[in-house]
Amino acid sequence: MNDPGTSREGRVHASVRVIAGAVPERILVVRLSAMGDIIHALPAIAALRRAKPELRIGWLLEERWSELLCSRESERLAACSQLKPLADWVHMANFSGWRRALGSGETWSEISICFREVRAMKYELTLDLQGAMRSALAARATGALVRVGSSQPREAPASMFYTRAIDPQGTHVVEHALAIASAVAGEPLEYTEPPLPLDPVRESWAEEFVAKFHGKPLAILNPGAGWGAKCWPTESFGVVACALAHRGVAVVANHGPGEEELAAAVAERSAGVAFPLKCSISELVALTRRASLFIGGDTGPMHLAAALRVPVVALFGPTRPERNGPFGTRSVVLRSRDSVYSTSHTDLPDDGLVSIDPQAVIEAADHLLGGHRA
Repeated sequence: MNDPGTSREGRVHASVRVIAGAVPERILVVRLSAMGDIIHALPAIAALRRAKPELRIGWLLEERWSELLCSRESERLAACSQLKPLADWVHMANFSGWRRALGSGETWSEISICFREVRAMKYELTLDLQGAMRSALAARATGALVRVGSSQPREAPASMFYTRAIDPQGTHVVEHALAIASAVAGEPLEYTEPPLPLDPVRESWAEEFVAKFHGKPLAILNPGAGWGAKCWPTESFGVVACALAHRGVAVVANHGPGEEELAAAVAERSAGVAFPLKCSISELVALTRRASLFIGGDTGPMHLAAALRVPVVALFGPTRPERNGPFGTRSVVLRSRDSVYSTSHTDLPDDGLVSIDPQAVIEAADHLLGGHRA
């Protein structure tokens, strides 16, 4: 699985010099999921593309997140455009579904089709920015001879499948990805604002939507999160929505699949001033571009807002803002000292997060909005 004669010690202490001088022509980024994690990887690849414009870059990810890279499926393997500005090729997988039906012939047929497409691109190097067993195995299945990943992957056995393991630098996951991409570039890379798909159809929809607010600045509230412990109470969101509306700000309560009740509760607690809205990813990108403020927890939509340089009020509980907080934008991060770090994915409320006073959020919003209020 490893290159002959390459010891684990040698791989773990690999540096930028290990790969420098042999920059490949084609690389494949493996960052399968989830929304926030994919967004955290985008600046590193944008920086790599800027440093090595001749490099051809593919990306393998779960189908449900593909609109973060390519707004239309028909453009996946077409030339780069505003619909697909970062990766030359986008390969879609369905690992979540495949895992649930490994005994199905249809599953194995889909897997075969996916990796046949990937191998046809003849990638020379894979860059695993996920650090999980499934991403490491996917990188191995591409046939690339060089497989680069972190020396401290999320799942330790993943490193067995790397031919080069790079020590992560910095505290934030965005910095970790930049360090690994720097090894591929052979030079230090700095944060680069990532381009996100610009779809004229979705942009037109967003323009028509915000026009309903007659020039008011837009605040996006996001009550949902990956698990319950990361959710701030809907009644607190309702208080903040009312305060923003009083200041002449239009308020949207964004929600994803399965979060309808949360958004409806925010609308109810705000006496209807918060408008519940369910978007596709492409629509959310277009709408967030037009927002003046985002308020929410450690979620994909929050990281999207940060990537688009929208000011963010971030509400943290069991996760660490120094590792996962908003990056690259003006922000105020609120976290109680009573919150305890945990990745247990529990739905039990985090007492520290629950205790954050809506007034503190309103004051943070006032600070970030500045002169942008109506």
